[in-house]
Amino acid sequence: MSENNQEEREALSQFEQALGYSFRDRAMLAQALTHKSWAVEQGQGTPDNERLEFLGDAVLELVTSDLIYRTHADKHSEGDMTRMRAYLVNEAQLAAQAVKLGIGAFLRLGRGERNSGGSSKPSLLSDALEAVIGAIYLDGGIDEAFSFVQGILGPLVKDAPDALGKDYKSRLQELVQGRLHTVPVYSVENISGPDHCRTYDVSLSIDESVVSRGTGSSKKEAEQQAARRALEILEQVKE
Repeated sequence: MSENNQEEREALSQFEQALGYSFRDRAMLAQALTHKSWAVEQGQGTPDNERLEFLGDAVLELVTSDLIYRTHADKHSEGDMTRMRAYLVNEAQLAAQAVKLGIGAFLRLGRGERNSGGSSKPSLLSDALEAVIGAIYLDGGIDEAFSFVQGILGPLVKDAPDALGKDYKSRLQELVQGRLHTVPVYSVENISGPDHCRTYDVSLSIDESVVSRGTGSSKKEAEQQAARRALEILEQVKE
């Protein structure tokens, strides 16, 4: 799409309605939706969304931390709140929110990326959502960014404590550090399947010994599965 193209202007306007935010500088929104594969095809000097993603990640962490603190600080520890934040801003959660907003339909993707199902890849969707948050922050300031993040994640904050037990990697790292004074090491053993439907096989080692393995549709999911199995093993061993 071209910035001056009427079709693109209409698409960006439609997406603004889904966001509930109107940009003063709509070029900022266009950049947030631009994957590097599209930018490369357009030629040197075409900006992609990676820098906005970097900024949006930081804004997202700040706003989510604030929401969790105001809701749960009276009953939960710093460690608990850290795990709640990890649950709220992980790739799968952000991708789910991006799907609700319909981001995939508006992403600027290179031909190869689009043909391989890039518009539905969780990693691309979550990155684009963070870039949009960064763009809103630059365009409208922290209050607008806060309002947007609260709108998409606020309803999940109340129930975030229910997910504490699901962050197996954090639980395992605390257990291993406290008991063995080392950290788990995750290694990708195999990647199979087409680009839009990958399967990852991951091993988990402690002190150079493989303790468990996990499989998932993303590296993070496979690591969580490996951590869950390792916890089941280690929690049966008496200190």
